[in-house]
Amino acid sequence: MSKKESPLGSLADFLPKGAFPLVEPFLVQYKVHLTITRNRASVLGDYRNAVAGKAHRISVNGNLNPYAFLITLLHELAHLITFIKFGHRVSAHGREWQMEFALLLKQFLQSGFFPQDIGQQLQKSLKSPAASSCADTGLMRVLRNYDPVKDGHCLVEELQPGELFEITKGRVFRMEGQQRKRFKALELSTKRLYLFSPVYEVKKVLFSE
Repeated sequence: MSKKESPLGSLADFLPKGAFPLVEPFLVQYKVHLTITRNRASVLGDYRNAVAGKAHRISVNGNLNPYAFLITLLHELAHLITFIKFGHRVSAHGREWQMEFALLLKQFLQSGFFPQDIGQQLQKSLKSPAASSCADTGLMRVLRNYDPVKDGHCLVEELQPGELFEITKGRVFRMEGQQRKRFKALELSTKRLYLFSPVYEVKKVLFSE
């Protein structure tokens, strides 16, 4: 996994304008080793607790828009704070983590770094934060409004049955339809069915079988 190591001040380039002075004290106080990685499809960020003389380590995908980057960073900081208070005695996304994440979100919401639509969605999320930003479909839909426009890309939920789409490494699927909260699609090369999150981003394939 390629990672980018840079001076702490360069983190401001990845955050909403004015957010860095509020983020920096957490990183300094907890002596966080922060890395910015390339895109990871299955995870937006990661936390590793301090062990054997190593510092607390947080990584965040560098391709996220500033608001998604900040939310992901706060998600991982909540893991760090929860670990310091409780160690391994509590579940990763249990009520202790939910409380710490909610406290961080409230602090940053009050500082006015988020646009109104994101702020409103985060207020809803405060009641029961999802284990992953990817799992919070309402938040993912709103955050996507601030991503750069990519021609031919869409969310799985925007596809019609029979339409083809592509994910990583050229894998091509045909949309079959909705199954409860997820969407079912057939991989053309293997004829296997897979379930996708409604807010998973894919690239449309402009040809038919």
